[in-house]
Amino acid sequence: MLAHLPPALQNLQLPLRLRLWDGHEFNLGPTPSVTIVVKDPQMVSQFTHPSLDALGAAFVEGKLELEGSIGDVIRVCDEWSQALLDEGEGNQPVRSAHDKEMDAKAISYHYDLSNAFYQLWLDSDMAYSCAYFETGSETLEQAQQAKFRHLCRKLRLQPGEYLLDVGCGWGGLARFAAREFGAKVFGITLSKEQLALARERVKAEGLDDLVELQLLDYRDLPQDGRFDKVVSVGMFEHVGHANLAEYCKTLFGAVKEGGLVMNHGITAKYTDGRPVGRGAGDFIGKYVFPNGELPHLSMISAEISEAGLEIVDVESLRLHYARTLDHWSERLEDNLEAASRLVPEHVLRIWRLYLAGCAYAFARGWINLHQILAVKAHADGSHELPWTRDDIYL
Repeated sequence: MLAHLPPALQNLQLPLRLRLWDGHEFNLGPTPSVTIVVKDPQMVSQFTHPSLDALGAAFVEGKLELEGSIGDVIRVCDEWSQALLDEGEGNQPVRSAHDKEMDAKAISYHYDLSNAFYQLWLDSDMAYSCAYFETGSETLEQAQQAKFRHLCRKLRLQPGEYLLDVGCGWGGLARFAAREFGAKVFGITLSKEQLALARERVKAEGLDDLVELQLLDYRDLPQDGRFDKVVSVGMFEHVGHANLAEYCKTLFGAVKEGGLVMNHGITAKYTDGRPVGRGAGDFIGKYVFPNGELPHLSMISAEISEAGLEIVDVESLRLHYARTLDHWSERLEDNLEAASRLVPEHVLRIWRLYLAGCAYAFARGWINLHQILAVKAHADGSHELPWTRDDIYL
């Protein structure tokens, strides 16, 4: 049995069992909580260099099967990878070209998958972004509503104000801002599937007079300062490092003087934006978010400032996103049979790894989530923000 395995694997102490193609089993440590079933004998040679992208790809392609909770699988595979690889291996900065056609295809690949699939594990408003847990004990539904409220309060949104929602998704925030704060909202997305369902929900709630949603690239937004406030949730991750300057300038041009701009998005651990996790970022780039690039907080902050906006508040919600993803992963795992009828098997495998893996990554500080509030000050440098944050938490 040992002859099947490279010597480097025989000295590991991990709660992992390998079940080989011929039925032999080998425990890499006591009391295994995870079993990897090896379907392809060629995989064994890669086990001495177990990058997370290679292991993930093998599972997606059916070369491996996994037994055990998906959370345990992610944790044990990371421990395995950590034992045999250096942290820096495979973690080089990625730079992708981003034009309108490429970005539209990338968004369609990810978001036009199946509305019904997303409905299995998202909240009822289908908020596909970090929730906000005010006590930590909220349900996913409660935390997503709290996130909407937190964003609107930070924007000091008032009845009748014109709000631009960049990357509006399925329209949950747009409807909330109109319904709860009396704002008029213009939302844009590049996903046709999202737009269709979002418009249905706007109509169903009788919000047609307040909410307008369009299929539009952010680069085509009007630059006449017509919007009182701007909110962008989960958007700048898709922009690309090379286009961050244009993106921030576009938001600057869209908002009026004295107006507020909120950017809510995932940020990188390292200042040059290189990924962490021994190949985990490569897996996401190949299978989940084509051409996605995470900027460091310093990078996106610099571009916001260079565009002429003044940053007035920054908040990290890293652990909030870890908990959000735990909820999503658990809900997907509870609905695997239904999910298998909505998406192909390899797609479901991708998403199982992606949701659980991202929960793990946020919990361990591989990536972060920041809300960055900025103001377009008047020509004399003034603005109308309150002296304190007290109003946000009323």
